Amino acid sequence: MKTELNYINFSYQTNSLQEYNISLSYQLFGKDLFSAPIILVNHALTGNSDVSGKNGWWKNLIGENQAIDTNKYTVICFNIPGNGYDGFFIERYEDFTPSDIASIFLKGLEILKINSLHTIIGGSLGGGIGWEMLVKNPQLAEVFIPIACDFKTHDWLHAQCLVQKFLLNQNDEPLQKARIHAMLCYRTPESLNKRFQNKFNKDKHKLESEDWLIYHGNALNDRFSLTSYKMMNHLLMNINSDEAKLKKIKAEIHVISVDTDLFFSSSEIRMCFENLKNEKDNVFYYEIKSIHGHDAFLMEYQQLNNIIKSILKI
Repeated sequence: MKTELNYINFSYQTNSLQEYNISLSYQLFGKDLFSAPIILVNHALTGNSDVSGKNGWWKNLIGENQAIDTNKYTVICFNIPGNGYDGFFIERYEDFTPSDIASIFLKGLEILKINSLHTIIGGSLGGGIGWEMLVKNPQLAEVFIPIACDFKTHDWLHAQCLVQKFLLNQNDEPLQKARIHAMLCYRTPESLNKRFQNKFNKDKHKLESEDWLIYHGNALNDRFSLTSYKMMNHLLMNINSDEAKLKKIKAEIHVISVDTDLFFSSSEIRMCFENLKNEKDNVFYYEIKSIHGHDAFLMEYQQLNNIIKSILKI
């Protein structure tokens, strides 16, 4: 079962004490709500609530007979307010942090009378919001699966987001140029070099790699707003869960890194795991092997499916 967009409307005061009327939209997939274990999916930077089905951006992971089987689970995904997928935008995006988004998601669950979750899963920014949610409510979920992310924004990631911010605040094709830079962070030199091999497109008078980057810049500009991209980049720049409270999380924590990730490095994620392992018994580490870098969590589906199946004991 898939529903169209549903809405929850409520007033929310941000950590900066600004009052906002929030329109929190979400979609449901799989079993009817409260008829099966509930899995919350937190989407990544340019993602949205449409995670499964024909156009689902994670349809190779979530669906009938997939690793997250919609014949067995209810899957819910909120849109990060301001991502624009539901037509809701936030101009003063700097009033919000990932901590605020976590609080908004928790409020949405409360209104829906969802008191507990089987699993929270999210990649990149979505996983960072998951960390923030469980710091605020340590008993919320039985299982937590953060993928290609960490509980905070480290210096390298902050620096890349800062470059994104500079590009987004200039006037000449800001979103396209920011996306081109981001694609170089999401992939690796080996990934691009192996794919394109300096091939030149004679018809377009440019390298195939250049044409690919321009395509991705234009494609995002066609489906995403500048205001939303600025907000999502700002959130990615400011993940900051309280490290001292991580050990209080009751859920099994299954951290998944990508060995070549240039955004959330596997060394930092492994360090988080090792530190938590000293405090908790139910923490586990997995590593996707790929030449593709950060985007491997959207590409290496055989590896990711095998890991998720082992966690969910399918």
